[in-house]
Amino acid sequence: MSNGGPGSLLAQPLRPPSAGRAAAHVGLFLLGAVVGLAGTLVQAAWFPGGLLLALAGAAGLFLGGSYATASRSGAVAPAAGWIVAVVLLTTTRPEGDFLFGAGGASYLFLLGGMALAVICATVGAGRQPGGGSARLGK
Repeated sequence: MSNGGPGSLLAQPLRPPSAGRAAAHVGLFLLGAVVGLAGTLVQAAWFPGGLLLALAGAAGLFLGGSYATASRSGAVAPAAGWIVAVVLLTTTRPEGDFLFGAGGASYLFLLGGMALAVICATVGAGRQPGGGSARLGK
């Protein structure tokens, strides 16, 4: 059942990413950190609209990164940046200042964003093998 191609995607040797793809992933990582910071500030300001806006922005970035790079790693890079930024912002400073309150909205933002990251990385555009249709009789 070969489609004339070089074989299964799993059988292909691993190659390092091109410079453009690596730069795109670094940019998506940094953009994820910025969206995490902005979401941290917005989600507490206007509840529940701010929380929905912050989560919609994160989901848009994760899914958009996946489609922009045509791979699931395009969703993982901004999700990693988002998680790093949000986790770093949950810690308190020596002065006692913090950005997250103890309310339920903060937990919804943290857990909702992580769930969206997993969903978008799973549903996002993965690598698909080239070739024709797999339907019989075509």
